[in-house]
Amino acid sequence: MNKNHLRGSLCCVLAALIWGVAFVAQVAGMDHVGPFTFLGLRCWLAAAVLAPLALRGRAGKAPASSADRRALWGAGILCGLCLYTASAFQQYGLQYTTAGKSGFITALYVVLVPLARLLTGRRPPLLLWICAALAAAGLWLLCMTPGQAGFNPGDLLTLICALIFTCHILLLDHFSPRFSSVQLSCIQFLTGGVIGAPIFLLSEGFCWQDVAGAALPILYAGILSSGVAYTLQAYAQKNTDPTVASILLCLESVFSVLAGWILLGQALSRRELAGCGVMFAAILLAQLPSAQKTAPARGNGSAA
Repeated sequence: MNKNHLRGSLCCVLAALIWGVAFVAQVAGMDHVGPFTFLGLRCWLAAAVLAPLALRGRAGKAPASSADRRALWGAGILCGLCLYTASAFQQYGLQYTTAGKSGFITALYVVLVPLARLLTGRRPPLLLWICAALAAAGLWLLCMTPGQAGFNPGDLLTLICALIFTCHILLLDHFSPRFSSVQLSCIQFLTGGVIGAPIFLLSEGFCWQDVAGAALPILYAGILSSGVAYTLQAYAQKNTDPTVASILLCLESVFSVLAGWILLGQALSRRELAGCGVMFAAILLAQLPSAQKTAPARGNGSAA
């Protein structure tokens, strides 16, 4: 593995760690504000934090022409639509399903990404398929407890969320090498804020006292979970295969369980510990050199 791949992998793991710990912040925030208010405000906060760096063209080359700027805005808006829509489906689905099932179904993008790449003319190596299957099995052990109810409307909403997150990962794989990570991330959160504002104002209203009560969770989710972590993802995918990135990013579920254990005193069962172990094995295998080579799909010409 070269330095760029290593740097990208580490950025994915750090993003997953921030998202995992954000589970505690989200639980605390929901005690004061509704899900769409929380989601909308974190988008606006992330955009505001990233805007000064984005305007100065830091962390990447600024677009040189009006055509480049239009392309950047188009890419950011498209990524923002995917990101906000996926997050909204996940948040709404949590009203009808358990957090464990939601975490497992959401992270199914670890399998959906390599499947989707076949449609784009790229064939991930066999080792990556094995890693994706191992990661999915680990997620099952980690998130699904025996005796849970069958498939319900919340699970369907969360499955739609996983499909949209798959599109988001593939969009970043396409756009992130072309644009500044900070600028791309800023525009996608600005898009989410613009979409989210009328939704939470009309459906949940707005109360400064409630927002003040959720200030710390919103600050964590907006600055670290959104502004920092999603920018790390955009930067990482400049040099990281999207299938490898999806495997690394699904560590979010592991870190959320560990954060609950450390910060909330929630004990880990043997089943959950086994799930963590299987997922870490998948991560280690995904870093082998043979897992980094993606071949054109059979029946296709040169990869796009």
